[in-house]
Amino acid sequence: MSSFQSEPTPPISVLGAEVPAGTKHRLEMFVSSLSTGTPLTVPVIVVHGRLPGPRLILSAAIHGDEINGVEICRQVLERVDPFSLHGTIIAVPVVNVFGFITQSRYLPDRRDLNRSFPGSAQGSLASRLAHLFLNRLVKLCNYGIDYHTASVGKRNLPQIRANLKDPRTRELAQVFGSSVCIQARERAKSLRAVASSIGIPMLLFEGGEVLRFEPDVIEAGVSGTMRVLRHLGMITASQPEPPPEPLIAVDAGWIRSPRGGILHLNVGLGDHVEAKQPLGSITDMYGTVRAKVIAPDSGVIIGCATNPLVSRGDALLHLACPAESSGRMG
Repeated sequence: MSSFQSEPTPPISVLGAEVPAGTKHRLEMFVSSLSTGTPLTVPVIVVHGRLPGPRLILSAAIHGDEINGVEICRQVLERVDPFSLHGTIIAVPVVNVFGFITQSRYLPDRRDLNRSFPGSAQGSLASRLAHLFLNRLVKLCNYGIDYHTASVGKRNLPQIRANLKDPRTRELAQVFGSSVCIQARERAKSLRAVASSIGIPMLLFEGGEVLRFEPDVIEAGVSGTMRVLRHLGMITASQPEPPPEPLIAVDAGWIRSPRGGILHLNVGLGDHVEAKQPLGSITDMYGTVRAKVIAPDSGVIIGCATNPLVSRGDALLHLACPAESSGRMG
């Protein structure tokens, strides 16, 4: 819980604006201009509590087509009263505005923003946006939650990915309350990896699929975020009891298609499976079974393909394995 004292807090300076305590302000961070000369800005909402406390950044749509987090941010901010808030929430519901406009994961130059941190003021468009976001917003905060979905053609079970070896991060991950928490390696040049390197614990919430508002995923993200706010001492409103202890997974990997054909699954997201359990089959266009999909380990299905038309080597099911499993997936 927060150890911050209940004393009035001074204004906070964000993007050159002074935000008084006990208020909510909408700001814009200029990034670039379109070829027409139209300025393009990133929306930023600052909720600066009347009382001192931690600073938490909420970010979504780093991949521009992953929009469940946009709605999670909106609903979380609706539930927070700046007059009673301890600390500050900086919410950036659409980080990759370029991809958001074009409904694409990437920026116009096809670079992945989440492989561009810490960025550079003189680099590519992705590098410049990463540099601005990190230095002008992320570094103001003590903690972070970054919202994602699966990529095109896949859907994810609501889950937390984090560096569970770090005690502060692990504590937040367990408080969040997802059914699965994965000890996920920190990918080079990702926001989570760079935040961790400068001492900012960050959770990565995954859930759902691209270009969808999915109520079950959004509710999981909102509820988890509110539990984190309560745990940090930023809000005092009563919250529902957290769900049961999450499965802590130390390994996760994709089960891949042994051949091309039409995929038929008999398991779904959240299902617990045993090693060597049949999970589905692949048929040809005449309906003849040509291959079976078998679980290589015991675990929980946390992701699945949404397109039944597959080629050899395609990712079919994402399996999270608890500590005792050996992990032999692709």
